[in-house]
This record gives sequence, C-alpha cells and structure tokens, in this order.
Amino acid sequence: METLSAAGHAVSGRAFDLFDPAAVRDGVAGIESKIGPIDILINNAGIQRRVPLLECREETWREVIDTKLSSVFRVGREIARGMVTRRLGKITNICSLQSELGRYSIAPYAVSKGGVSSLTRNMCAEWAQHDIQVNGIGPGYFKSELTRAPVDDETFSDWLCARTPANRWGGVSELKGAAVYLASQASDYVNGQILYVDGGLSAVV
Repeated sequence: METLSAAGHAVSGRAFDLFDPAAVRDGVAGIESKIGPIDILINNAGIQRRVPLLECREETWREVIDTKLSSVFRVGREIARGMVTRRLGKITNICSLQSELGRYSIAPYAVSKGGVSSLTRNMCAEWAQHDIQVNGIGPGYFKSELTRAPVDDETFSDWLCARTPANRWGGVSELKGAAVYLASQASDYVNGQILYVDGGLSAVV
C-alpha cells in the first residue's frame, strides 16, 4: 500500500477474519459502502505447513484448508453477490502448480490448491452467465517467504532448476502480467481457466 500511495494512487485497506463468515460479510459490505463496488477480486490468502501425512494433525489440516480454500469460497461468494447484480466482475483465484501434482510433505497445501482449482471452474459455471469472469493463476516455484525452506535446500533447488525449462526459480514480480491480463478487458471471454506461470515446468516430462 505504501508503494502505491507513494506513486500517487488512492489506496485503502481493510482487514477482516477470513475464518469468520460474518466478518467476511461485514468486511465486504463495509468496503462497498465506504469505498465503492468491488469489480476485481484476487483471492490470495497464504499459509504453508510442511508435514508428512502420517504426522499431520487434524488442526493443521483444518488450518491450511480453511485458510487457502474455504476463504476463497467465503470471500468469493460475498463479493460475487454485488457482481451478479451489476453484471460485471473479475475474480482471480491463486491456484498452484500443485493443484495438479503431489509432493512429499505438502499434502494439505496441495489438496487446498486442488480445491481452489475446482472451485474456480464451478464459480465460472454458475457466474459466467452474469458477465463475471472467474479464472485462476497457477504459479510454479517462486522465491517467497512461503518457499524459503526449499529455496535454501541446495539439493532441491539444483534439482528444480534442472527440471524447469527456464532453469531457475520464478520471481514474484513475474506474476504481475498474468494478474493484470485476467483483470483487464482483454480476458472478457476467458473463463474457468487456470493460467500456469511456471517457467515451463508443467509442459515437460
């Protein structure tokens, strides 16, 4: 927000509990009453808990699923109500390359992202008739706070770079183009799709 404000943009922020349906409802209503209609939504709540399935506790499983999947349902549903009425809206859900793949110790994360991918298509199935475009972005391996452990694992990082056609990790700034495209009029007839941004990783064996 500070960066955008410094660049001369009018920026406002609101925080609310994504675990609480009432808080989500009130938060969305507050934004729309005080700031204006929400025409673009990017669902990007993040959390990671690396643990083998046999050691995964119930509370860890619920925490990841609720944060990364249920929040997309709650926020998307509330914001879509206004979009349906206005017959206008762009929803982009942040999926993952792991929406389609599995890997040791990240089952809760991968399952949540698989759910977001499916939810994206179902939102499209119900809301496209109201001129709402619902799509997803599927990042591959990007350097971020959530991926610090594998980035710092030299063996894994070397394997990943060798496995990826681009031969490197992605930089978070490289997701901006996909986000802008899906929020723009250029994607008005694109719906229910997952745009993978992964350096070619999902294209090769």
